[in-house]
Amino acid sequence: MLDLEIDGKQIEVKEGSTIMDAANQLGIFIPHFCYHRKLSIAANCRMCLVQVEKAPKPLPACATPVMGGMKVFTHSDEAVNAQKGVMEFLLINHPLDCPICDQGGECLLQDLAVGYGGSSSRYEEEKRVVADKNLGPLIATDMTRCIHCTRCVRFGQEIAGIMELGMVGRGEHAEILTFVGKTVDSELSGNMIDLCPVGALTSKPFRYTARTWELSRRKSISPHDSLGSNLIVQVKDNRVMRVLPRDNEEINECWLSDKDRYSYEGLNSEERLTRPMLKQDGEWKEVEWQTALEFIAEGLKRIRATHGAEAIGALATPHSTLEELYLLQKLMRGLGSGNVDFRLRQCDFSAELQGAPWLGMKIAEISQLDRVLVVGSMLRKDHPLLSNRLRQAAKRGTHINLINAVDDALLMKIEHKVIVAPREMVKTLAEVLKATAEAKNKPCAFSAQLAALNPSQEARRIAESLASGNKAAVFLGNLAQNHPQSAALHALAQELASLLGAKFGFFGEAANSVGGYIAGVVPFGTPAGKHAKAMLEDPLKAYLLLNTEVELDCHNPREAVAAMRKAELVVAMSAYRHKAAEYAHVLLPIAPFTETAGTFINTEGRAQSFNGTVKPLAETRPAWKVLRVLGNLLGLAGFEQDSIEQVRAEILPDAGADLAQRLDNRLRRQILAAVEIPAADGLQRIGEVPVYSADAIVRRAASLQKTRDARAPVAWMPGVLYERLKLRDGDKVKLTQEQGSATLEARRDDTLPQNCVRAASAHSMTAELGAMFGEITLERAT
Repeated sequence: MLDLEIDGKQIEVKEGSTIMDAANQLGIFIPHFCYHRKLSIAANCRMCLVQVEKAPKPLPACATPVMGGMKVFTHSDEAVNAQKGVMEFLLINHPLDCPICDQGGECLLQDLAVGYGGSSSRYEEEKRVVADKNLGPLIATDMTRCIHCTRCVRFGQEIAGIMELGMVGRGEHAEILTFVGKTVDSELSGNMIDLCPVGALTSKPFRYTARTWELSRRKSISPHDSLGSNLIVQVKDNRVMRVLPRDNEEINECWLSDKDRYSYEGLNSEERLTRPMLKQDGEWKEVEWQTALEFIAEGLKRIRATHGAEAIGALATPHSTLEELYLLQKLMRGLGSGNVDFRLRQCDFSAELQGAPWLGMKIAEISQLDRVLVVGSMLRKDHPLLSNRLRQAAKRGTHINLINAVDDALLMKIEHKVIVAPREMVKTLAEVLKATAEAKNKPCAFSAQLAALNPSQEARRIAESLASGNKAAVFLGNLAQNHPQSAALHALAQELASLLGAKFGFFGEAANSVGGYIAGVVPFGTPAGKHAKAMLEDPLKAYLLLNTEVELDCHNPREAVAAMRKAELVVAMSAYRHKAAEYAHVLLPIAPFTETAGTFINTEGRAQSFNGTVKPLAETRPAWKVLRVLGNLLGLAGFEQDSIEQVRAEILPDAGADLAQRLDNRLRRQILAAVEIPAADGLQRIGEVPVYSADAIVRRAASLQKTRDARAPVAWMPGVLYERLKLRDGDKVKLTQEQGSATLEARRDDTLPQNCVRAASAHSMTAELGAMFGEITLERAT
C-alpha cells in the first residue's frame, strides 16, 4: 500500500494504482474523456492533466502511477490552465452544433466546456469536416464531432472481442472508421454509444425523437436472456423511447447487449393487440373484457365436464413474469389439471431434478474460474454478457473448453474444442468423463456404461485441461438443454463436475428459466400432468397460451400448430397479433414487461422485481390480473389477490429468503443406462434459435431485424454435401422434415460436422419444419 495526498486529503491505495484511481476513491472529480474504468489506459485526450509536486510539467492522472509520498493538485492554477489549454484544442475543430446534437444535455464535452472552455474561440481558420460512416442500423455517426478518445476502438478490441473500428491518419487528418465495406455487427455494439463522450456515435433508432431532458427515467429488468440485466427505461408521453444500462457489477456491470438495448422498438410495434377478440363464425370481432373472459370460463367448464380436466393444458414462455406463471399454474391445478409447462423448446423430459436448474454459482464468480467446459451453446448470441465475462477470464489465463455442434467464432481463446453432430455430443462428453476419471485416478459412477469407450485425443486434451485447474466449472448451454438426449448430457456433466470438484450449472434460456420452476409451471406435484412435448404429440381439447407463439417458440413448431388446430378452445394471451389468429378462438391483449409489475429470477437465482414504466396500451391488461379474474369466474379458490405484491408473497414468502434452498441442479435418480449413439444414416438438422428471434418482443424490434444477425435463414452444409448436390452460393435447396418443407438459400460451411444441415428455428421461413434437431432431407430446389 502507498500513501499520497490529493488536494490536501490523505489516502492509502494499492501499489500500481493511478492518480485517477486514488482521486475516484476520494470522490475528487478529475475531468477526462478517454479514461474509462473498464477499458485500458490510452491517455490520448490529455484532459486529466494534474499538477504533481516536483514534476516539471502537468501529468495525465489516468496514466501516472502513484508513488509513496506523492502530492497531487487537481484544481491548482497550473492544473486548471493545462486542462483549459487541452479543452481549447479539443474545440478547435468541433462543430459546436449542440442544439441539433442528440447527445445534447448528456454530453461530457458539453459539460466540461462550461467549466474549462472559453467564452469565445481564438481559432479563425477553417474547421475540418469528416465524412460520416455507415456503421449499420443501430449506430448513427457524426464523425466531425469525434475527439479521438478511442473508447469505441478499445471497447471493440477489449470487451466485444473484435476490432470493428480503428483510427487512421495523423494529426487533424486522423479519423475513426470501419474496415472497407464493413459495418459494426457485434452483439454488444450499442455500448459504444454509451462510451462515446461526445455526439459522434448516437443511437440510430432514437435519433431526433426526443431530448434527454424530456425523458422520465425508470428502473426495470430485461425480459430476454437469463442474465436479468438491469435497465433504465426512458419514457416520454407514455411511450418507451430508449433503454440504457443501469450499473450492477454483480450482473451486467455497466454493459447491455443490443437485444436488451434496442428491443424496446417491439413494444411500440404496429402488431400490438389492443382489445380482446373473439372468433365468431370464422371472423374476428372485438369484444369487451367481460364478454371474452366469460366465453373462456364457459368453454373451460364445458370441456372439463365433457372430457375431464386432463383435456386442458397451458403453455407459457419463460419470458413471462414470475407472478403470471404462478397464477397460470394455480388456475390449471384449480381446474384439476397438471398439464402446464414453460419448457417449450425442450424435447427430452426424462431428467428429474431435485430443484430448479441454475448457474450453480454467482454470475460475478465466473471471472474467478480457471478451467471451464461449455457444452452445447451458441455462447456469444445466446448469452452475450456471460460470454463477455468468460472472454475477460480467458484473457487472464482461464482455459475455456468447448463441445458444440457448430464452430462459430466466440472471440476468445478456446483452449480445446470438439465440434460434432448433435447425435454425437453424448458420446463426446462421455469420452471426456472417462478420460477425466483416468487422469484423476478416481472411480466414475458410470464406469460400466463407459467401459467400451476409447476417448479420442481431443477428449483427452479437454480432460487434461480441466483436471489441471483448481476452480473449474461445467456449463450446459441452450443447445444442450434442448438436445434430444439432454438428460444424458445432464447426467454426464454432473458426474464430470463431481469428479473435478467443480461447479456445475446451466446457462438459462430466458429471463425466468429458473422462475418457471419456482412458480411451479412444470407438470410435477398434485395433480401431475403432461409436459409440453406430450401435450402437443397427443393433442388436448383446450390450450391456454401465455406469451406463446407456438409456431416459433416450440421445439417442433409443425407439431405444435397441428395440435392447436385440433383443439376445441385455444386462448392466446399475448401482447401481439400473430399466427394465433389462424388457430385460436380468443385473443387477449396482455401487457409486456414495461406495462406491468413483475419479477424475474435470473440464472444465478436472484429474484429481481420491477414496476411498469408506462401505462398499458389501450385495453391491454397485465396478465396476472387477467388470470386472477378468470380464476374468479371459474369459481376457484385462492384468486383474491388485490396487488402483485400479494401474488409475489405467495411464491416468495419472506421476500425469497429460502430461494437458494430451492435451487438444485442434481438429478433425483440415475438415468444413464448406456451411452447410446443414434444411427448416423440420415442428415441431422441443427436448428439453433437466432439471437433476434428468441422472443416476441425482439422479433418485432425493427432495427434489430435489419442487422446481420437477423438476416433470413439459410441452409448451411459441409463441403462434402455441398459438392454432392453440385451447389453454388445463391442456389436454393428444399428442406423436408415431417411432411413439412422450407426452401432456403444454400451456403457452404466446412466447419460443420458431416451429415448435418444448419437451418435456424424460431423463424417464419422454417416454421413448417419439424424438430430443432430431428432428421431432415435435402434436395436441390427446382
